[in-house]
Amino acid sequence: MSLLQTFLEELHSRYRSLEQGNPASYIPELAKADPSWFGICVVTADGQVFEVGDVQQQFTIQSISKVFAYGLALEDHGREALFEKVGVEPTGDPFNSLIRLDEDSKRPYNPMINAGAIATTSLIKGKHPTDKLNHLLAMFERYLGNPVFIDMPTFMSERSTGHRNRAMAHLMLNFGMIDQNIEVALDLYFQQCSVMVSCHDLAMMAATLANQGIQPITQKQAVNPDYVRDILSVMYTCGMYNRAGEWAYRVGIPAKSGVSGGIIAVVPGKAGIATFSPPIDANGNSVRGLQVFEELSLKYGLHLFDLSMGRCVFAEALK
Repeated sequence: MSLLQTFLEELHSRYRSLEQGNPASYIPELAKADPSWFGICVVTADGQVFEVGDVQQQFTIQSISKVFAYGLALEDHGREALFEKVGVEPTGDPFNSLIRLDEDSKRPYNPMINAGAIATTSLIKGKHPTDKLNHLLAMFERYLGNPVFIDMPTFMSERSTGHRNRAMAHLMLNFGMIDQNIEVALDLYFQQCSVMVSCHDLAMMAATLANQGIQPITQKQAVNPDYVRDILSVMYTCGMYNRAGEWAYRVGIPAKSGVSGGIIAVVPGKAGIATFSPPIDANGNSVRGLQVFEELSLKYGLHLFDLSMGRCVFAEALK
């Protein structure tokens, strides 16, 4: 057994009894999650897999989808065109804040908050709603290497309770950041958040980003490598809700969390890492996941600025 696998099992054993946090309840379907679910998975850029716990348990991807929709919008429109509609500045406000539209440009601050994500998703190309959805699902399939599905109860739950998101969309319409087809954009956004994944899937998606957009198993290009830098940059500065700054300080790698309990992180050129555990903190981040990532970063010197390690990340642990 590799040193990494041994350490993952130690972490899982140490934190599975942690009872802080609660599953998200503002989306009714998410409140049904079992708080005991807990998985950790590492996929290296060359396709090696190390995992423990509930890594095959299916759940909805939620805000982690913003990372990949942003990459698709970049491919559809290019960096500068997208930048005119959505900025890249972090905020200190909640992800669902109504006030964070740039006072000068009237654009959302970044694509990881809900307003920015809705604006980003509204730009995904397609002649009609089904065409847009198929374009989006095909993108997810390139990352995963297999078909993906939308959880309809979650989609309907988000659609019927997403009043704040609807208010954001109308505000952005007023500023000219999205077009008149508000319900089309919102439906696609709710569908994107309702895509079913597992912890194993998320680690594979993160590993694809670590591998310059090439899926480690299929060896197919999931996203244009020219835009991987853009994706990782906004993950690093904006990906962990109100904890983004502390995450950059303590863990120090690009990451994105979701209120269903998933966290993905990318060690560029080396590996993708994912955790899944539904109990989240006040900021919307998985409590167990945060603990796991802090320990992994400290143990293996993952922090991008930890130059003192002087060795290949995971190189010793994979043996």
